[in-house]
Amino acid sequence: MGLVLVTGAAGHVGGNLVRALLAQGRKVRALVHNDTRALEGLDVERVKGDVLDPATLRPAMEGVEVVYHLAAIITIEGDPDGRVRRTNVEGPHNVVAACLDAKVKRLIHFSSIHAFEQIPLLEQLDEGRPLEQSGRAPVYDQTKAAGQREVWDGVKKGLDAVIVHPTSVIGPFDFKPSRLGQVLLDLYFRRLPSLVGGGFDWVDVRDVVAAAMAAETRGRTGTNYLLGGKWRTVKELAHVAASVTGVRPPRFTSPLWLAKVGVPFALGWAKLTRTRPLYTFESLHALQYSNRRISSERAQTDLGYSARPLEETIADSYAWFREAGMLEGAKRKAAR
Repeated sequence: MGLVLVTGAAGHVGGNLVRALLAQGRKVRALVHNDTRALEGLDVERVKGDVLDPATLRPAMEGVEVVYHLAAIITIEGDPDGRVRRTNVEGPHNVVAACLDAKVKRLIHFSSIHAFEQIPLLEQLDEGRPLEQSGRAPVYDQTKAAGQREVWDGVKKGLDAVIVHPTSVIGPFDFKPSRLGQVLLDLYFRRLPSLVGGGFDWVDVRDVVAAAMAAETRGRTGTNYLLGGKWRTVKELAHVAASVTGVRPPRFTSPLWLAKVGVPFALGWAKLTRTRPLYTFESLHALQYSNRRISSERAQTDLGYSARPLEETIADSYAWFREAGMLEGAKRKAAR
């Protein structure tokens, strides 16, 4: 099989995807920007570039048969400088244009469950649900929906593209780490004063990667595929983590209304300590308005998709964190 280009290759999902492609004996070219820890030691061609700079995309596409587009910005802190909107909307526009110019055989575009309207929360959410279009929705949701429309426009122009929609991705090889990976580390080191209400549909990064690779050969052109796992509360996630690590989770679960009262203090502390905020209005919005009945039936039928239990994912995540030395170097309160 021919050369594969992966944008966002150094991210959590991207790094797992590159590893899976290499395991199949594929030749991989990675479009990289800054942090490349996820690619260290891998036999992959690295090309410096930016999806916001079409001039860097043209040489990156040379000789490429398949493109996996993952480069995006996940934000729970708004978009004060406009880079989120540019990356998540202009980025897909530029990638689509470059794919058409280079005549690639297929584009696999990574969107998100957040591209869809989540409400009504208790009615099944499948690929027929409208895309998010409310101007009051979090900027990430708005931009992922808009980016997907750019891909659909490309399909109308003759591009062979498939779109995958993971839910909340978690799992090993999480170098930076991701925000959800950071939650696992914070639970381990007992950095969280309390849990918060609400929950997500959690999915293993390896299952997302397997489905995306299946979409390369089995996905239908212009088709969306939801890749979900199982909806669990944050409290349930914390107790699964505790069963793996032996570290007792916070006893108190803050209702969402109370957590919202604390957002200004969380933001102020993050600014003072130059760290990521524990939570923001946008992250609490995602917890509150996370659909609980996400259907992956289309992916199961077309792609042979299946999702492993959350317990396995959490155990493997901590095993990898330990192997990577990320469970060392900081004092952890003894479990009581």
